[in-house]
Amino acid sequence: MQTRGGLFRKYAAYFALLVSFGVLASGLTSLAFSYRDTRVLLDALHREKAASAAASIDQFLRSVESHLRAALSALPASASDMARDDQHEELIRLLRVNLSVTEAAWIDAAGIERLRLSRIAPDVVRGLRNRSSDPVVVAAKARKTAFGTVYFRQQTEPYLSMAVAADDPVAGIVVAEINLKFVWDVVRAIRVGESGYAYVVDGQGRLISHPDISLVLRQTDLSQLAQVRAAAFAQASDSSPTMIADTAASGEARASLVAAAPITEPGWFMVIEQPAAEALAPLYATLTRTAAVLLLSLALCLAVSLALARRLTAPIRALQAGAARIGEGQLDQRVALASGDEFEALAHEFNTMADRLHESRSGMEQKIEARTRELAQANRAKSRFLAVASHDLRQPVHALGLYVAQAKEARGEALRESLIDKIELSWQSVSSLLDALLDISRLDSSSLRARQVAFSAQSVLDRIERSCAPAAHVKGLRLRIRPCSTLLMGDPLLLERMLLNLVSNAVRYTRDGGVLVGVRQRGSRARIDVSDTGPGIPADESAHIFDEFYRGQAAAAADTQTDAGEAGLGLGLAIVQRLARLMNLGLTLRSTPGAGSRFSIEVPLAPAGSVVDEAPAHRNIDSGSRGLALVVDDDAAARDAVAGLLAQWGWHVVSADSSATACAALAGDARRLDVIVSDYHLMHENGVDTIACIRGELCRDVAAVLVSGDMTEALRSHAAAQSLHLLHKPVQPAKLRAMLHHLQGSGEVR
Repeated sequence: MQTRGGLFRKYAAYFALLVSFGVLASGLTSLAFSYRDTRVLLDALHREKAASAAASIDQFLRSVESHLRAALSALPASASDMARDDQHEELIRLLRVNLSVTEAAWIDAAGIERLRLSRIAPDVVRGLRNRSSDPVVVAAKARKTAFGTVYFRQQTEPYLSMAVAADDPVAGIVVAEINLKFVWDVVRAIRVGESGYAYVVDGQGRLISHPDISLVLRQTDLSQLAQVRAAAFAQASDSSPTMIADTAASGEARASLVAAAPITEPGWFMVIEQPAAEALAPLYATLTRTAAVLLLSLALCLAVSLALARRLTAPIRALQAGAARIGEGQLDQRVALASGDEFEALAHEFNTMADRLHESRSGMEQKIEARTRELAQANRAKSRFLAVASHDLRQPVHALGLYVAQAKEARGEALRESLIDKIELSWQSVSSLLDALLDISRLDSSSLRARQVAFSAQSVLDRIERSCAPAAHVKGLRLRIRPCSTLLMGDPLLLERMLLNLVSNAVRYTRDGGVLVGVRQRGSRARIDVSDTGPGIPADESAHIFDEFYRGQAAAAADTQTDAGEAGLGLGLAIVQRLARLMNLGLTLRSTPGAGSRFSIEVPLAPAGSVVDEAPAHRNIDSGSRGLALVVDDDAAARDAVAGLLAQWGWHVVSADSSATACAALAGDARRLDVIVSDYHLMHENGVDTIACIRGELCRDVAAVLVSGDMTEALRSHAAAQSLHLLHKPVQPAKLRAMLHHLQGSGEVR
């Protein structure tokens, strides 16, 4: 074998990559955590500055509010001359105490401005101005304290209206015009690093205060800035984000680290901005130092990798040479290595492997031959299964075609009736064989699931007796079911299918005597025996009796004396065996030729105190009228056949080939729809969607039967999720009629 590179070079590269990856991972992780921690610290510092500045402004506004409320509490509520003098004195005292208040006015309970004092305008002593509709007055009456919008007097300084109302409406309201120069002083004093600054915006995004007063005087609108929108969102979501903004408040395109804090009462925001390059400079310096250390570590790791690769080269080459000799078939060769470490142990394992390979070579050849024989046997069994199934299907289909040809030319009612009976018998034979093949397919594909419920054994035996007693009576046999009160655990429907196959076989192949079914308890399990007095099964046939399409000599002899529609298919016992495996039940056979057979099924007993799962009792299937049925199928022949069959059973029938034509037909029919019978594979839709569309059009869940040839678990789950009853093709008329009777009996069809 040609190598693509030297051993030393490869291992040196591997070690270098491995160690470098570890160092890089560690270094990059350290860099990432360092970056994250530094960013968290910077974000916290900026948020703290923003919150501190916001608290200062909020404290300023609260101080003004407390002065206004103190003045209001001292103001007389009367409009008399004596009271006016007192009110005048209180407002003068307010202007002296709080220099930020430029103008103050008292408004009585009716909303009339009675008195206004101002630092920059003439006083109004006997005012009658009606301010009851002023927004700030209206808001103060509702909230006791209200703030107006920021405005500019003569385009020089920003002002804010504040109104305070007393708890007693008679005391009126004090409205003050506040000069926001104090806010500008606070903002101008805030420094973040060397070039960072703070500013204040109102709830509409207008600039209220900024170190550059010209931006404020121009009434700059910052509502479109990302940091201002984020601050508004933070107030709405009760969070305070820190972000990198692309544009500064001055309009300069510069990346900035931004933090914001709300000034809750007037709905403003304090925003802190610092150039990102300046804010992150210490972080970048730390990252640079860490990267330098990382590069030095990588260089050292590469040197160590080369040394390790050199030490590993010699023993690995020795192992390579020894493995090559063993691979060439020289199993007597041994690898000699005395390194005193794992390589020496590996060489020992190579030598042991050579010994075992020599021993297992002959055993492997034998296993291959055995598996080849098994595969050949399985292929023969599959070929036999397909051949027999094809033969058993062709026979009744061939007879069916001949009977149909005879019926076309038949003369006389009696001959036609006889041919119809024969056609029905051939159809039943085809349908029974297809049902059995489908059951075999479902069991082999593991798509069938067994339930685990507690049920009465007697209820299952009663149904077996009702199903098989007529056939036994016709043959003059005695079918005995021993009564029992045992509760079993498992799937009652699948167990009933097993017993039905066993009892049906016993009745079919027994000429004289009878069939006995009994249950015996054995510890924690119960044994159900099906015994007959039939011809029995020879010992050489017992190993094949559960194979598909296998019929023993006695069974074949009995079938030759039976009509084609009543002959056994050779699938009943195969289904019984598969169901036993599915439910993990014991299945045994004891038979004596000429004396009969006994099939036994071992079923677990139900735990004490189990709740019995019983099927609901059905109402009389012939009670009441059949009602209106909708048949949906895009195949005209199948649609007409189902519609005609339902009409013979007393149903009023509406036919359609799609959901659209069905809804159109029902729209012109005043009768209430009782049941839907729909095929699954339609031309442009499937039956599940069709039924859902019709139910949606009628605004109610109509009982529905879905007909399909698919046996997939996905279709069964889909149908069950939509409360649909699924029947598999080919559908026997008796099954369809029983399903409709079941729907009537359970109340789904009203």
